[in-house]
Amino acid sequence: MAGIGFELRKLLARNTLGGVLQAYAYAGMIGSGPWVLSIIGILLVGVLASGIVVPPSLVTQFQTTVTYLIAFSLILTGGLQLAFTRYVSDRLFEQRDELVLPNLHGVLGLTLAGAAALSTLALATLFEGVSFAYRVLVVMAFTELAGVWVLAVLLSGLKRYKAIVLLFAVAYSLVVGLAYALAPFGLEGLLAAFALGQLVLLGGMWWTVARAYPSPRSVSYHCLRRRTFYPSLLVTGTLYNLAVWADKFLFWAWPETSEPVIGPLRGSLIYDLPVFLAYLSIVPGMAVFLVRIETDFAEYYDKFFTAVREGASLEYIQDMRDEMVYAVRQGLGEIAKIQFIAVLATFVAGPSLLALLGISGLYLPLLQIQVVGASLQVMLLAILNVLFYLDRRRIVVALTAIFLLANTLFTVLTLKLGAPFYGYGFAIALLTTVALGLILLDRKLDRLEYETFMFQ
Repeated sequence: MAGIGFELRKLLARNTLGGVLQAYAYAGMIGSGPWVLSIIGILLVGVLASGIVVPPSLVTQFQTTVTYLIAFSLILTGGLQLAFTRYVSDRLFEQRDELVLPNLHGVLGLTLAGAAALSTLALATLFEGVSFAYRVLVVMAFTELAGVWVLAVLLSGLKRYKAIVLLFAVAYSLVVGLAYALAPFGLEGLLAAFALGQLVLLGGMWWTVARAYPSPRSVSYHCLRRRTFYPSLLVTGTLYNLAVWADKFLFWAWPETSEPVIGPLRGSLIYDLPVFLAYLSIVPGMAVFLVRIETDFAEYYDKFFTAVREGASLEYIQDMRDEMVYAVRQGLGEIAKIQFIAVLATFVAGPSLLALLGISGLYLPLLQIQVVGASLQVMLLAILNVLFYLDRRRIVVALTAIFLLANTLFTVLTLKLGAPFYGYGFAIALLTTVALGLILLDRKLDRLEYETFMFQ
């Protein structure tokens, strides 16, 4: 494995406490840096603009608009992200690097055109009483975000983690700086800052790919051919993003937990803030996940399937299989341990954290259960990632569908039960999906040699 795998192994190879700490800190920055930077950037925009933008409700309108833009752009492109990244991975394995850039142009063209058309239609039919500038800027930002997600996942698949973090840092620093300068122009000024930042991010990501994989061809749609396109990945990406946002959409739509913000967009003050704080708690778990997947598991995975392809002895193949299974179980165990510590820390330090941020202690129970849910989501991501490595796409589709159905049903039930049960729907849905995922993964690992040779 190239990229971060080598970096992490080099740090861990020192066999010192400092080396281990550096490896996990590096993995945490790479694994969680982009979304942490984006969240902090949007919050800083709110803080800096709160004393300039009049009335202050315009800041809330900006943050709510950006949240919806991120949610719907992820749902729109989630399936295409996975399908296209798989296509690129297969072509690189075949050493056909020249196909990467032209097919990226083809996919980006379709993505940007589709995003622009859908957002324009939505703004024309659903939004009333908003300015023309607001509509134009929302279409721009939504279209750019759709392209950003496709490129971000592609660069992750290509192991260009450092480039992703650097580009996100530059782009969101630009968003914050421009927002401060354009804040006197109100909501439209803040949206213009966000749209310009996404344009820089989109351009930087494209340049990173174009420089690494030059090609004489400009545009190709080879990735959409039947033999190179995986519909199951398209379904998986869409279902997963719908599942992640299902409880948020329900809290935004439920009259007792939300309020109108701008146009048809609604927000839920009671739910959104604890969710944000809870997701900060998964940084350690994401670091462990990245270290274990990109070092031990990836190494033995490569050795196992290389041995199968090259006809190594059965004893060696079994040894590599055992090492790979051990790495999976060890990694999942470490993720569970570190997130359990994060949950305990939240229960202990939660009241002080809320007091420090000036937030009512009434949010504490919801924050605690959201931390549990976010921790389970890290476990689910690890399980899905291993299943993707093993190419068990049908199982992944089933798990994401169960996650979506469970999150929807349990969240509706908890909304009807009342405030003491808020947040439990998301956590129970993830607990159910993770438990089933562990059972299915364990069975697949036990039958790995048999199924690998049968699929050959």
